[in-house]
Amino acid sequence: MWVSTVNLFSLSKFIKHHHFIALRSVSALAQLKPLLSDSDSDSGPQNTTKVVETLNRLKKKPIDALSYFDNLIKEGFLHDVCTYAAIVRILCHFRLNKELDLIFLQIIRKQNNVEFEVIDLLKALYHDGSDSFVRVSNAMVKAYVVLGMFDQVVEILFLTEHHGFVFPISSYNFFMNQLVHCGKVDTVLAVYHYLGKLGLSSNVYTYVIVLKALFKKGCLEEALEVYREMDKAEVTPNEFAYSTFIEGLCMNGELDSGHQLLRAWAATKIPLGAFAYTVVIRGFCNDNRLEEAEGLLLFMETQGVVPDVRVYSALISGYCKFGNISKALALHSEMVSKDIKTDCVVVNLILKCFCQLGRVSEAVHQLKELEEIGIVDNISYNVVVDALCKLGRVDEAMVLFSEMKDNQMVLDVVNYTTMIYGCCLQGKLCDALILYKEMKEKGHEPDLVTYKILAVGFARCDFGQVAIDLLNDMKKQGLEPYFARDNVIIEGLCLGGKVKEAEAFFHSLQEKCLENYSAMFNGYCHADYSEKAFQLFMRISKQGFSVSKGSIFKLLNSLCINGDNAKAKMLFDRILTLNLEPSKIMYSKLIYSCCQAGEMGMARSVFDILISRGNTPNLMTYTMMINGYRKRIQFILRKLSRVDYTVTLFATHPPFHIDANFGSYDGAIISATFRFSFITADAEMPV
Repeated sequence: MWVSTVNLFSLSKFIKHHHFIALRSVSALAQLKPLLSDSDSDSGPQNTTKVVETLNRLKKKPIDALSYFDNLIKEGFLHDVCTYAAIVRILCHFRLNKELDLIFLQIIRKQNNVEFEVIDLLKALYHDGSDSFVRVSNAMVKAYVVLGMFDQVVEILFLTEHHGFVFPISSYNFFMNQLVHCGKVDTVLAVYHYLGKLGLSSNVYTYVIVLKALFKKGCLEEALEVYREMDKAEVTPNEFAYSTFIEGLCMNGELDSGHQLLRAWAATKIPLGAFAYTVVIRGFCNDNRLEEAEGLLLFMETQGVVPDVRVYSALISGYCKFGNISKALALHSEMVSKDIKTDCVVVNLILKCFCQLGRVSEAVHQLKELEEIGIVDNISYNVVVDALCKLGRVDEAMVLFSEMKDNQMVLDVVNYTTMIYGCCLQGKLCDALILYKEMKEKGHEPDLVTYKILAVGFARCDFGQVAIDLLNDMKKQGLEPYFARDNVIIEGLCLGGKVKEAEAFFHSLQEKCLENYSAMFNGYCHADYSEKAFQLFMRISKQGFSVSKGSIFKLLNSLCINGDNAKAKMLFDRILTLNLEPSKIMYSKLIYSCCQAGEMGMARSVFDILISRGNTPNLMTYTMMINGYRKRIQFILRKLSRVDYTVTLFATHPPFHIDANFGSYDGAIISATFRFSFITADAEMPV
């Protein structure tokens, strides 16, 4: 259907007017004055000829030529196709792609009174040579894509019979690749299928781009068919094609297939680069199959493929993700010993892992060592500063923050906000305000996070008016609806333990919106007022208001800890009616609480919901249910005073079959058979 609409586009409609964007200041104006004649500012064909001649004389000095071209615009000269073609030829020759992009943006936007169409310029440049025309057509495509004018590119590329020339396949490849990056995969496929009608033969890069699009869409069968088409067309896959296919399988849940294909291709000596191995290793690491990931690293080296920083980064990330900092450090040392230069990405993974494990002092030590050899950035410092602030070690964090300034690092909004957060946590509000003002003086406008942190910090310490002033400032920046002011004060007071004051402020609001109620609910949850939070949630959830899953889980957790499973189950049911999918940890928390209390009917109900919504119970969930039933059986047997019993359980993987032998009752053997099915969770207990 998309292809059939190509011919419906109208050339007269595809240019839209946009606001003028200036190109650059003229740096060589003084040098170019002699080249400008009095007649250059007049209009007429003779002047165009002179301009083209001048540009041709400057063709070995591209910057001077461009300055001359821009200066004429300021003088009021109207450039035409000939003068634009002259400057474009110069830019192409010197591969000044950014400047070339700006020229096409200027033409498309109709800046500087441009009176011709892009297609006119392309016609003038068509016979300059294939390499030059490819560069020109790519600049044209990129400019249209930047402006989101995809339909116009389609019209120009496909209505070739109206142009008198044919674009090279590389131009279509460039367009399709841009479409992939923009997520327009259906358009990519439509372009690919239309290429044959234009008499163009796809090359290996065409197939690679189409494979990317199909894998991005999750169409594995179609991707395999395109691979077969490439084989039929006798197009030899290159390293990118092989890597793209392996990556596509891995990103679509076919990690083992991708791994098998990788090893099979490697066995037949197909050229595979480090990237193909990296995507599989990263997949193994994400699935906590770290030994297999390391095994593939060794295999990679036996195949003569040299690991790069991306391979080691994937492995180090995997070990850091699961808290194995020792192994991550060992891999980092191994990487450095092989003369593979480390980078900030790897360093930040290690620092973050140290901080998550609570080993912040070691993170500081590592940071200092790495800073000496120049392998840290703002993110590296921010990781450690954030960890120190959360631990209340604000003075140490401030030392590192000052070091960043001393090292001439350009601090950004995130760096300042992190430090402001630490000061607010410790009640150092004056320091927080100083940082806030310094941040603005340095030209960094605070964002929504910065304002909320400051407002909550001041509200928590009972400086409500300062919080209001900050939020009014935030409103002036257009960052948040006005009701956010009230919400931050409510939550801030609750965080500071001033729940009664928060309630008083809440009730004082003449007009309350759902967001205000949501803030009060969040405040109750933060202050661990579970009963009030529950009552408020159940009352206003009927009106369709929404709160964060984090607050709901906090309330659910609080109710379970207090042993109020009935309310927890009511909360859980209300979440379902609101079409909010509970997280797996919510299921587990409620099942565990019910099993501990011996309320197996309720536990079974939650377990059934878990399965009915397409979730697969894990081993921990099964264990909780089994132990819950076991305790229930023991409770029943304790009621029989003359029973001497012991319990032995035998279990296999789902569906479970558990036999429990309990001993004797007046000489008779008592036994119970408990069957736990993966699908139905049936239980039989003929005691």
